[in-house]
Parts: sequence; C-alpha cells; structure tokens
Amino acid sequence: MEYGICNLAVIPMRAAPNELSEMISQVLFGEAFEILEWAEKWVLITTTADNYTGWIGRLQFTMLSHMGWLQLKREKPPLTYGPVTQAWKKSDNTILYLPIASSLAFFEGNSCKIGNEKFEILGPKGDIENFTNTAKSFLNAPYLWGGRTHFGIDCSGFTQAVYKLYSINLKRDASLQAEQGDTILRLDDAHLGDLAFFNNKEGRVVHVGIILKNEKIIHASGKVKIDIIDEKGIYSEELKRYTHDFHSIKRHTALHW
Repeated sequence: MEYGICNLAVIPMRAAPNELSEMISQVLFGEAFEILEWAEKWVLITTTADNYTGWIGRLQFTMLSHMGWLQLKREKPPLTYGPVTQAWKKSDNTILYLPIASSLAFFEGNSCKIGNEKFEILGPKGDIENFTNTAKSFLNAPYLWGGRTHFGIDCSGFTQAVYKLYSINLKRDASLQAEQGDTILRLDDAHLGDLAFFNNKEGRVVHVGIILKNEKIIHASGKVKIDIIDEKGIYSEELKRYTHDFHSIKRHTALHW
C-alpha cells in the first residue's frame, strides 16, 4: 500500500478522474490518505480520517512513507483553528493560508514537516475555548457541495470541521454521521453542540446541523446561518416556512461543557 499527504491548503476530491467531475469532498492541509489506484493525471485515494474515497490530482500532494502514515494514525496532530492561520513554506519562502481544521502533521515547536518540506506556523493554533464561537466563525460561508472551508462548505463538512477541532472524527456525509454518537430521544433534552439530523420525503437523512441554545440551530443551507428548530424541523424566518423535516438528535459524550 502507498500513502500520501496534502501539502497544499486544500485539494478538491472528485467522483471521477476528470476536472469536470463533481467535487464530492476536499482534502485539507496535513491530512493523510491511502493511495488505491494511479491514473495518468489522477490518483484514487481513501482518506485516513474519515475513510472517504475519491480522485485527486497527481500533482497536488506529496508521498508519505508507511512509517509516517502509522505515526499519524497513532498520534493526533495539533489542529489549526483560525481561518487566517498562515504557514510559511521554508523551501521557497511562500505563504499558504490554511483552512480551519487543517492538521499540523509531525509538529515540533512552531513548525511542521510534510515530506521534505518544512512549514512554520505563523497564525493561531491549539484548542478552541468556546464552542459557539467556533461554529459561528463559519457564519455566511457559502454553501458548496463537497466543501470543507470558510470559502465554501456543505452541511456535513461544517459539522465535521467544527467537531474535528475537539478531536471528534465525524464521518463525511450526514447519513453516516447520523449513525455515530448516542441518541437523544427528545428535542427538549438536547444540549449545546448536539447534532440534529433531517430527512427527505423518503425518510433518508440528508441534512445535519449543530444545536445552539434557545431553540436555535446553526447549519449550512445556502450559506451557514442560524435558524429556529422545533419538533417539526428547521423553520426559516427569512423564508417564513419549514425547510427541513426533523429526524433525530445525536450526542457525542467527548464534548464536555
């Protein structure tokens, strides 16, 4: 088995080895993956963190040794948490602007090393102090299918990014995230940070958001925004109607308030 690691700010992951193919997710700086197949300009990968499979460009990553991959599997690297965090690429003195929830692989002191490249971290890093502020930092980020950054994000990418900063690895899609955590039977028993899921007419989970206080939910729909939640679902004051039908609530006990 061969392995790779993202040495760019973000890499688009596509459903097929074609630039016109649908973007199904993104690989962020410092995230590792297994290489399943090589094509002329593309590589089929499965991400280490959430086991998501798709195609990325052959020139958009660097190789990772088996020992390096094992080390990343054993050790949770520190995570960036500011949308303006910068990494100074020492080899050519250029700057990368890192998205929130990037991984600082092989981190020592104030720098991290990816392959033969060394990056000095110039912006904030470490643990998040306030969960609500973390989630709200994404407000007004435009909805982007497959997106995982402040510059474009989908509903499950949003919940995954926020939870990753608390060392909780959610799966990539809303339907898969709905299988994780402990079930909360009533909305009245929900706490700040619980995940709320919503279904389509066929009963399939298609949307997810994070519950805030005072019967509010923050979620990515058109953009990241705050709406009202009740037993029926999400009510949009902007649209004056319900936009999502309630399905379930899940709690991750690793979040301690």
